[in-house]
Amino acid sequence: MKEVLTGKIAIKLHTGEPYGPNIIPRPWVKELIAKRLQGQSIVETNTYYEGERYTTEQHRNTLKVNGWDFAPVDIMDEEGMTKLPVPKGKWFDAMSVGTHLLTYDSLLALTHFKGHVQGGFGGSNKNIGIGCADGRIGKKMIHTTPNQPDMWDIAKEELMERITESTLATITHFGNRVAYLNVLRKMSVSCDCEGTAAEAVVTPDIGMVASVDLLAVDQASVDLVYALPEESKHALVERMESRHGLRQLSYMKEMNMGHDRYRLIDIDHDDAVITAQEAVAGIKGTWVPDAFQV
Repeated sequence: MKEVLTGKIAIKLHTGEPYGPNIIPRPWVKELIAKRLQGQSIVETNTYYEGERYTTEQHRNTLKVNGWDFAPVDIMDEEGMTKLPVPKGKWFDAMSVGTHLLTYDSLLALTHFKGHVQGGFGGSNKNIGIGCADGRIGKKMIHTTPNQPDMWDIAKEELMERITESTLATITHFGNRVAYLNVLRKMSVSCDCEGTAAEAVVTPDIGMVASVDLLAVDQASVDLVYALPEESKHALVERMESRHGLRQLSYMKEMNMGHDRYRLIDIDHDDAVITAQEAVAGIKGTWVPDAFQV
């Protein structure tokens, strides 16, 4: 990924609502930045819903509460929005993103893979599609039909397609300068945006998946969940399927945003090529806490 992540790098991760229990452990991110991404910035945007990350001032206070003070955090829509074209989009010709996004040369999607109350699951596609859209215009374009009183009226297949088209705008802008890392740990069926109200984690931890192919990294993550024993995967699979979340994958393929066929390489065992079933062999039961609490 060294050849991909060059120049000024935007590290897009979900920094969470106040005291959110399931975000990527801060010590992991701190070490990654210190050793591999020195001087680079975490990037975020404000939320569409009113809460503790709705304004930039509220958002910065939440960042402090959650301990993200070891690196610069750029609220990309702090100074407004700009439009990026969506090539051959069904729903959008362009997507509204934070203006600061244009100041970066490359992008690392450092994603906590988990369930999502509307999206079914949140992988790299959701992290970029929702996470780079600005809080006032872009996220509204994704979630709300114009003149509708319900701000969350768009759902199921249409929502997945809109999220994906938003992602397409950002990754088209960066070209081949995007890398993806999904962390399959503390995978609640709830998104990190639900904070302390997130449903308890039951799905056991799996590991991490990295790629420079967006569809491959999300497809592999989903495949790893499906390869778990029934009692381990039931809750997360039900969330994915009941929200029509797998449409994210099929629409990415239709939009030529990557490949759903991939090789899974085990870097802990001499780069052996393994199957999803081999990757989760021995994982069973439900989630067990680890030493890294947020």
